[in-house]
Amino acid sequence: MKLNSCIVVLALALIWYKPPLLQQISPLTQPSPASSPTQEVPTIDGAAGPCSVDLTVTDGQGKGVYAATVKVHIAYGFAGVRKLDLEVGTNSDGKVRFTGLPFKIHNPPLEFHANKDDLTGLATVNPATECQAKHDMILEKVKPPAGE
Repeated sequence: MKLNSCIVVLALALIWYKPPLLQQISPLTQPSPASSPTQEVPTIDGAAGPCSVDLTVTDGQGKGVYAATVKVHIAYGFAGVRKLDLEVGTNSDGKVRFTGLPFKIHNPPLEFHANKDDLTGLATVNPATECQAKHDMILEKVKPPAGE
């Protein structure tokens, strides 16, 4: 009798148990080596508010600049007593994202400075007027001061 009840329990367990289906990848659904995957955009979160800025850093020919450093200094809060310095490097498409930026800043606009070797660029954003901003930034050679 014990053996019969064990078989019944085992049979019921097999009926209720449904193993997960194995993921099948057909040759038609596999990405081809020639197609380039979408690059993940490097993102830094300031955790100080709801605003964000997406920047695309390019050279003079319109190509994305890889590993350019983009920095911003933010003073916010009452009388600008809170300070936030953020820095992130671009991906191979020249893209970066800053999130968690404050809506109200002490001295608008924010200035995003990008550098790569002897190239530099600037983008300005006022979060109060464009909280979800997207801008392009062209890097150019630094011009020497007049008289040199």
